[in-house]
Amino acid sequence: MAFVPASVQWQILKKNSCFTRKFGMNTFTLEPNNLKNRNTYRWNGLIHKKTVGVEAAPDNKGVVLSMKRKKGQNKPAKMYSRVTLKKDWRSNLKSIRNSVKDYRGDLTMAALRRASAIHMSQKRSGFVKKKRAPRVKTT
Repeated sequence: MAFVPASVQWQILKKNSCFTRKFGMNTFTLEPNNLKNRNTYRWNGLIHKKTVGVEAAPDNKGVVLSMKRKKGQNKPAKMYSRVTLKKDWRSNLKSIRNSVKDYRGDLTMAALRRASAIHMSQKRSGFVKKKRAPRVKTT
């Protein structure tokens, strides 16, 4: 397969992608490894050689950090390295920061924000409404 530069791929995918969704004046994408779900060249997860993705773990306990490998770009099953992080959240965020900043530094804050949002959605609520016994009328 011939090498196609990312800029040419972007010109093709910019308006013609099955992942594109339009809401009002905004255009979003549902593609994998797009941290902000925006339809822009910078955030596109399909065309770049180095991409980072953060999604919730299958059992909703932790996050999965996926990064595109250099080897196996033409083998879809081996293209991504996925690591499930289930430790406490500070160490999860620290490991995401350390692995992403050397890999692709411009995506570090977006990956941390996405992981934090996933953490907040998985966090149990501390408020539990107590059920009371029904009142008995005395006359």
